[in-house]
Amino acid sequence: MFLILGLGNPGEHYRRTRHNAGFWAVDELSKKHGASLKSRKGYDLAEARFYTEDIYLARPLTFMNLSGKAARKLRRKLKIDPASILVIHDDIDLREGTIRVRKGGSSGGHLGVQSIIENLGTPEFPRIRIGVGRPPAGMDPAKYVLAEMKGAELEEFLTWCEKGAAAAEAVVMDGLETAMNLFN
Repeated sequence: MFLILGLGNPGEHYRRTRHNAGFWAVDELSKKHGASLKSRKGYDLAEARFYTEDIYLARPLTFMNLSGKAARKLRRKLKIDPASILVIHDDIDLREGTIRVRKGGSSGGHLGVQSIIENLGTPEFPRIRIGVGRPPAGMDPAKYVLAEMKGAELEEFLTWCEKGAAAAEAVVMDGLETAMNLFN
C-alpha cells in the first residue's frame, strides 16, 4: 500500500505558488481517481483506487518546513513503511517542467524533505521532484517559490504538476525502476 504525500503550504495565500507543486499533484490524483481529501489534525487524507491498487493520498497541513510531523503521524496511523511513502515536491534545481523520480537520498536542500527525513529517521523513501526552475538573478529563492502565479504561467505550472501525478501513477502501477526509466 502506498501513501502519496504531496508537499506544500496550506491556505489560499499559498495556493498558486510553485512551492505547492506537491499539493497540486495530489489534487490531480484525487480528482482523477474520485477520492475526496478530508481534513484531519495536521493533514488532509483520502483513500483512492488506482486501477487495481488501493492507495492513500495526503497533504501535510503543517507548512512545508514541518512536513515531517505530518509524515510521522501518517506513518503511525497507517502503519506504513517509509519505503512506501512517495513524496512529491517542488525543486528549484530542476529546469521548469522536468520530472525526476528518485529512490531516496539527501534532501538536496529542500527543507520539507529534510523535515521528513528527520521525522521518519531515514532518507530512504521514494520521491518525485517537479522542476520549477531557478529564480531570476538577484531574487531570493524563498520569494520565488512563494510568489503567486497567474494566467499562462499558472496554466503551464499545472501541466508540470499533472506530469508529476502521472509519474506517481507509474510508481504505484509499474514500480519505481520503470517510473524512473519513463520520467528521468
